[in-house]
Amino acid sequence: MNTSADIAVVGLAVMGENLILNMESKGFTVACFNRTVSKVEEFTNGRAKGKRIIGCRDIPQLVASLKQPRRIMLMVKAGKPVDEFITQLLPHLTAGDIVIDGGNSHYSDTARRTQDLKERGILFVGTGVSGGEEGALLGPSIMPGGNADAWPSVKPIFQGIAARVGDGSPCCEWVGPDGAGHFVKMVHNGIEYGDMQLICEAYHLMTQGLGMRAADMHSVFTEWDRGVLDSYLIEITSEILAKIDPESGTPMVDLILDTAGQKGTGKWTSQAALDLGIATPQITEAVFARCLSAIKDERVAASRILKGPRAAFRGDRARFLAQLHDAVYASKICSYAQGFQLLRAASQEHQWNLNFGEIALMWRGGCIIRAQFLGKIKEAFEKRPDLANLLLDPYFRKVVAKAQSAWRNVIKTAVKLGIPVPAMVTALTYYDAYRCARLPANLLQAQRDYFGAHTYERIDKPRGEFFHTDWTGQGGKTSASTYSV
Repeated sequence: MNTSADIAVVGLAVMGENLILNMESKGFTVACFNRTVSKVEEFTNGRAKGKRIIGCRDIPQLVASLKQPRRIMLMVKAGKPVDEFITQLLPHLTAGDIVIDGGNSHYSDTARRTQDLKERGILFVGTGVSGGEEGALLGPSIMPGGNADAWPSVKPIFQGIAARVGDGSPCCEWVGPDGAGHFVKMVHNGIEYGDMQLICEAYHLMTQGLGMRAADMHSVFTEWDRGVLDSYLIEITSEILAKIDPESGTPMVDLILDTAGQKGTGKWTSQAALDLGIATPQITEAVFARCLSAIKDERVAASRILKGPRAAFRGDRARFLAQLHDAVYASKICSYAQGFQLLRAASQEHQWNLNFGEIALMWRGGCIIRAQFLGKIKEAFEKRPDLANLLLDPYFRKVVAKAQSAWRNVIKTAVKLGIPVPAMVTALTYYDAYRCARLPANLLQAQRDYFGAHTYERIDKPRGEFFHTDWTGQGGKTSASTYSV
């Protein structure tokens, strides 16, 4: 067997195929395998024909085609399929070989696999790959973590195929140990949920509130993409709104059923936030918005029964669109603030020592949430690596302060018109709660102590001292364990 391949990729779905072509275009020889072998033949006789790509019919042939240390990247469905392929590979691997999981695996699975394979002498890397079909082919954002001993061997390939920002820096750097890479990719996807929901709420206000047509909205989003909201998602929204169905002549977006799908990473982000005690309400509301969209028949039936405002927009449309722009930007800042707080908590909990400036840089290009303002996030963490919340950075603090009046007016208008804007409302609520020196949790703790003797702290006593009140005169002095926040 000709052991000439630099890396092998298992899985020839959209991402797998395009990553292989990307690697080959950067000078690497790539071996490939797919469970359905006919796809290998179809690929090697089609898009891969004449290129430095070796099609393999089975795992032994795949492993035998590789230079040592062998580097094998799995681009298969998360969960059981990853473990199954690892099991098939292990008998053919030797100490120092590297297995890479490039799918959207849960970070806890990656941590487990990293440790299990380390005990067998195999180096495991769990890496987030973002950018979709185009990114995989032309340059994605890559977020590797796991066994750091593997980094020198995979770095030339990963940084070679990754997207690059203006100064030439690759959107790929080692993230951290265990499941750090997949955790960062998970949070990226959670923020992506929030960004998409914000854009959809702006679109909803334009269509239902202002009565705008797709062509008009295309112009608005095109203009937004030239300023601080410059981003991949704003750009593709503009292009989507310009697309016309060739059969009917109707804007394509108007023909698409309003039920959104999801693959679970937004839910995972919310679950991780709850586990770590970090508030990410905006990301969670974006997940719930998709859940509500899924019950289409129920919503249609409810629309015939439940009544709301009959008000029509009576203001200056151009002025409102300018306010909407500012409301989207301020809300977007809150979403990223929540995401980076979650990253900070996870880094502390798992001792990952994440570099938040580098993470922002990795998201500057290639990935779905790539945006101009990520450069500002990188600058914020370079100035203050210990920054508790992006809202406290001078740049973002000024932006939100300037946008605040417009932000509140947009939400007030949405409420008057009966148009749901859960992500925008939640973003503002998060901002107001974060800047609130005294929240009503004192009453909540009194309630908990009343019915469950859960104790409370006092403002006139040192933190860490807990007290219980016999609220009814019949409760006695026994209290439950202290509360956790």
